[in-house]
Amino acid sequence: MDLIVEILTTMGAQLQKPTLAFLIGGMMLAALGSKLEVPEPVYKFVVMLLLLKVGIGAGISVREADLVSLAVPALAAAIVGIAIVLLGARTLVRLRGVSPMDGMATAGLFGAVSASTLAASMAVLDGEGIVYEGFIGALYPFMDIAALVTAIVLAKLSAQRKTAASVQGGTLTMGGGRSGTSGGFDGGLIKSILVDTFRSSAISALLLGLALGVFARPEAVYESFYEPLFRGLLSILMLVMGMEAWSRLSEMRKVARAYVLYGLTAPIIHGLLGFGAGLVAHHLTGFSAGGVVLLSVMAASSSDISGPPTMRGALPEANPSAYVGTSTGLGTPVAILSIPLFMALADFFIGF
Repeated sequence: MDLIVEILTTMGAQLQKPTLAFLIGGMMLAALGSKLEVPEPVYKFVVMLLLLKVGIGAGISVREADLVSLAVPALAAAIVGIAIVLLGARTLVRLRGVSPMDGMATAGLFGAVSASTLAASMAVLDGEGIVYEGFIGALYPFMDIAALVTAIVLAKLSAQRKTAASVQGGTLTMGGGRSGTSGGFDGGLIKSILVDTFRSSAISALLLGLALGVFARPEAVYESFYEPLFRGLLSILMLVMGMEAWSRLSEMRKVARAYVLYGLTAPIIHGLLGFGAGLVAHHLTGFSAGGVVLLSVMAASSSDISGPPTMRGALPEANPSAYVGTSTGLGTPVAILSIPLFMALADFFIGF
């Protein structure tokens, strides 16, 4: 009972804070038919600055971090990303009205990470004075890439099995083998996925920030430019995401109801997986309670920047209304609104 009261109290308090308030405000404006619009170049510029800020801060901390303290959460992040995709393959993909290709694309986005949600959760913890490891931003690529690669590979394998099954009773090739693509799995597929993912705008900006933080000495520009602008830029991003989330809800009419159920429940379930992994890292290396919260939010989030273009390129057969609509329209707001939940859980089980 004490845990429930603490969760409700934390959620009520955080809904009044700028990060979540701007998200809800954006959704309300869109629901009321407001014509307010943030130009796309401005949105991309804000996202780039936020990712550079997260990356530089993580890089500075990585430079001073203990290898084991970093390696354990990084491994946990990758495992959680893969586990989320495998869970989606066992649940969403098997629901009525969900095609294997669309289901795996959706599971891939939910296994990957939302940079904006991660930035929002950092801002919430900073506002509460909750300490977390500075290298948290370095965990982003581990979960993001592991999930995207797993989802795309599983989708491709499923498509190959389907092709093989359709050919099995049909025409044979001159050499006695079956025609089609039922041969060996394309060994270059994973390499191409990795290349495309690393070249995406989100990962590129984050990795650039990491490299600058590790190999350069960017503390002066970080403290004088990126840090002071962080909260203001994040409020604009939350406003845009709120409006975008509401507009994406209309796309949900084009897909099966299973996506609605998944979009509403998966962030919480995935976040709990991340919370469990964070607890393990806490007991093994002393991973902080704030770090556990951020790992949980990363797991609860769904990719809104790097994931969609990666899926469009790797799985052109998948329906964007399914995976983007579910991710942006439902997954993102649920994940952001769940930040107080994981804060309360971390406070209850570990303590700030």
